[in-house]
Amino acid sequence: MNLTLPAGPFRAYLFDCDGTLVDSMPLHYTAWSETLAEWGCAFPEDLFYAWGGRPVTEIIAALNDQHGLAMPVDEVGRVKEERYGQLLPKLTAIADVVAHVEEAYGRIPIAVVSGSTRDSVTASLGALGLLDRFDTLVCAGDYAKAKPDPEAFLLGARLLGVPAEECLVFEDTDMGIAAATAAGMASVRVPPPWERRP
Repeated sequence: MNLTLPAGPFRAYLFDCDGTLVDSMPLHYTAWSETLAEWGCAFPEDLFYAWGGRPVTEIIAALNDQHGLAMPVDEVGRVKEERYGQLLPKLTAIADVVAHVEEAYGRIPIAVVSGSTRDSVTASLGALGLLDRFDTLVCAGDYAKAKPDPEAFLLGARLLGVPAEECLVFEDTDMGIAAATAAGMASVRVPPPWERRP
């Protein structure tokens, strides 16, 4: 997989985490499936990927609405995150994206802007030895409106001290690309797992 970057120059890079820096989406789906099975709640894989970038609490609330369930949002979210943590030894990086992190490190400011919790992001990046590469992390709970709203990316740019129009976003989801566009930022699309693998 080769990522084609839009014409620059860019003064900062903003990276989504799950499915962009780390090949975590299959592991997250396993954690979701095992957790939701206890509640008799179906979560088809295509819907999981369509909802990529949504915070955990938002996903559980939406599934409750969709299935007429009353799953306790905080408890189910905690169990799901614990299950994901148990799968971390299987986590791998997305090498072509990490190459851009390494190229930018020390040259321009770089941040992670994620819909996942800070605990999940730091666990994923820490497991792969990438946590120290980033100047700042923007995670669920740091902003009020999730992607596709631009708030998270605009916060990331502000924390890095770089105007939005001079930032390049790396993203794997439609919602993330829409959020970057709404923030006035250029973006590069990271293909999903089934397109990256031969």
